[in-house]
Amino acid sequence: MDALFPTYAKWDIVVEIAEGSKIIDKSGKEYLDFVSGIAVCNLGHRNPVVQQAIQQQLDKFWHVSNLFHTELQQEVAGKLVENCDMDSVFFCNSGAEANEAALKLARKYTQKSKVITFKQSFHGRTFGTMAATGQDKIHSGFGPLLQEFVYLPYNDCEQLEKEMDDTVAAILVEVIQGEGGVIPASAEFLETIQNLCQKFGALFIIDEVQTGIGRTGKAFAYQHFNISPDIMTLAKGLGSGLPIGAMLGKEYLREAFGPGTHGSTFGGNLISLAAAKATLDIIFHDEFMLDVEEKGEYLSKKLNEILGDQSWMTEVRGKGLIQGIACQSEVVQAITAIRNNGLLVLPAGQNVIRLLPPLTVSYEEIDKAVNLIEETLVNVGIN
Repeated sequence: MDALFPTYAKWDIVVEIAEGSKIIDKSGKEYLDFVSGIAVCNLGHRNPVVQQAIQQQLDKFWHVSNLFHTELQQEVAGKLVENCDMDSVFFCNSGAEANEAALKLARKYTQKSKVITFKQSFHGRTFGTMAATGQDKIHSGFGPLLQEFVYLPYNDCEQLEKEMDDTVAAILVEVIQGEGGVIPASAEFLETIQNLCQKFGALFIIDEVQTGIGRTGKAFAYQHFNISPDIMTLAKGLGSGLPIGAMLGKEYLREAFGPGTHGSTFGGNLISLAAAKATLDIIFHDEFMLDVEEKGEYLSKKLNEILGDQSWMTEVRGKGLIQGIACQSEVVQAITAIRNNGLLVLPAGQNVIRLLPPLTVSYEEIDKAVNLIEETLVNVGIN
């Protein structure tokens, strides 16, 4: 008897072991992993440096609560703020919790309630972040949602300018909509958000849960643009597979989040922080970021070269090592066929095949993945 709630449409794979870019199941079948735990294992599975850091912390202590000062929290927070425009960090356990913290801080600081988000967005599945998500399928069946969220078309400056006024507490946006279809924001759109927030006294919040920690070839995806958000949220790639999230904010927001305003029993736990520190020590270097950017360009170029003449493909889009193959029709069956052929990929919306390889992926593995996609979809077809 299965004792789990059936909240996930699980694949017919039982993992036995994983290392680097590979997963091996119980039957011994090997898969090339271009899912990375959904943009989590940015250094691949069981990175030895991260694993050693986790073991060292396990040998010291596991948990003491946030009533204590811990040097590791300060070190990881310091490493994060040194690499972005933020000044303060709140640690939690997931992307949804990071976005919850951001929404609470925005309302607390501005003393306003209205929040603008965007259609196809995804920000989490708690009541607050579900309400912030601009997808009806996420809302369905749960009764009244948290109020005063407005969903506007993504990349539509005109609609945003019409909606914006001084009742808005914040605008929450993804630089690349991941779950919504690997849809990048335009520079004009992001700059318009920033300008309107400054004009009307609202906070500019960027959700970097999927795009942060090197995924796009920068430490954070917003750094590809001439913008500086008030709040940024992180999770996924921060802990190389251990549960950790973070909400970062500017200095002037500190007093709005004083003692008793927010908290998390397990937020900033030492085991996850040890993984995070080791992860950031590797990723936050210019040479590493350049390597990710070059691999992303190579992956995009290869996909266009190999699949560009296929009538079922609309475009390849994304940045760095978050890439989407947009198709004319639904991709669920195609993704299953690709998986059966030994490559793990994801959907993004109904019509997009999403690729999220480890940032440490080799060029040979990229070639192999593109060839497996071609072999599967050209020979099997996509319907």
